[in-house]
Amino acid sequence: MNPDLKKIDLTRIFFLDIETVSAAPDFDSLDEDWKELWTEKTQWQRKDQYSADAFYPMKAGIFAEFAKVVCVSIGFFERADGHPRQFRIRSIYSKDERELLLELQSLLMQHTQALCAHNGKEFDFPFLARRFMMHGLELPPALRLQGKKPWEVVHLDTMELWKFGDHKNFTSLNLIAKCLGIPSPKEDIKGSEVGRVYWQEDDLERIVRYCERDTVTVAQIMLRMTGRELLDPDEVRSL
Repeated sequence: MNPDLKKIDLTRIFFLDIETVSAAPDFDSLDEDWKELWTEKTQWQRKDQYSADAFYPMKAGIFAEFAKVVCVSIGFFERADGHPRQFRIRSIYSKDERELLLELQSLLMQHTQALCAHNGKEFDFPFLARRFMMHGLELPPALRLQGKKPWEVVHLDTMELWKFGDHKNFTSLNLIAKCLGIPSPKEDIKGSEVGRVYWQEDDLERIVRYCERDTVTVAQIMLRMTGRELLDPDEVRSL
């Protein structure tokens, strides 16, 4: 076990996951400017395999400029017998992204906890920051990361920790969970299905449950990485 990881106080961390969907239900719903910008933005990813309109429902949800956040789940540990147990989780969700971000802003302004997410440094943290900026909202201190050197960022990323210096390695949350003997968070839907569940099934509650499972899994991975016992189901409670 890495001795530095064992020193981490897990009660001073917000564990986080976000769910995002395309800003519009389909390519045809965009105005002409957005259609042109999407076509230009994705030309190298699409190459000759997909048209811009076919690529939109597949990938728009991962580009902050063309997507929106529909759920943020945040979990934290409370101490029990001197150990980080009793995991509490709260979800902020709305079809109105600005409303969601304002609630998240209020929460993050009140607390100075470090954040922890899976692939958070490449996705969750910059995605949220860009969406705050696009709505003209003040960035919470935790997301003011512009110009910071890598070692100045206090946030944790479970995918980065799993790399052990292997910079080319991408490992899914589900795969790391399987490797570490943690129950899979993908018992219902997968990330690629979130857009369909939102736009076609209109089932935001289902997305929230999925987001919360991912957040719990991130916390479980950190428990394993710091040499602690996994959470029992009765130690996890939604607020």
